[in-house]
Amino acid sequence: MAADPLPAIKIVPGLPTAQRAAILDRLFEPCVPLHTLSVSLLAEKTFDSYDDLISSIGVQLTELSDSSSSSDSKWLESILAAHPRLGQSNVESSQSRAEQTQLNSDEHSSASSLADLNTLYEQTFPGLRYVVFVDGRSRSIIMDDMQQRIKREDPSAERKDAIKVRRPKSHN
Repeated sequence: MAADPLPAIKIVPGLPTAQRAAILDRLFEPCVPLHTLSVSLLAEKTFDSYDDLISSIGVQLTELSDSSSSSDSKWLESILAAHPRLGQSNVESSQSRAEQTQLNSDEHSSASSLADLNTLYEQTFPGLRYVVFVDGRSRSIIMDDMQQRIKREDPSAERKDAIKVRRPKSHN
């Protein structure tokens, strides 16, 4: 079942708070800390496109990432942790459900190997979740990327990579 289309970008600032939060849920993942950070931005600023809106939220997330405040780091981690683990079957957003279905249909690598990598990733980067846009790539390619990022052992780079993740441009 297809999700309802997003409202015209020009009317977003005038929408009620709950509708602006629902837009964030559609573009990212359902996440109260993201609502706290960004719902007011959607009321205060006009955007030319949803890509512009996403970029502006990316700036907010980057500011949290670059901050030396431990509370900002925890806030960012709570937002990034809203992304479901790869291979997880119970996901809230329609985009993530589609990605998980595509990823779980790949029979070339086992689901238990993916679960083990998720665990290793989260042990290597406490408070973070591996975030990537699957975009039709196979489970083995995604797992290889996850292994490379684990080997890199750079939490700052992981936060930046998670913030840079983009949705397909079909939402403009």
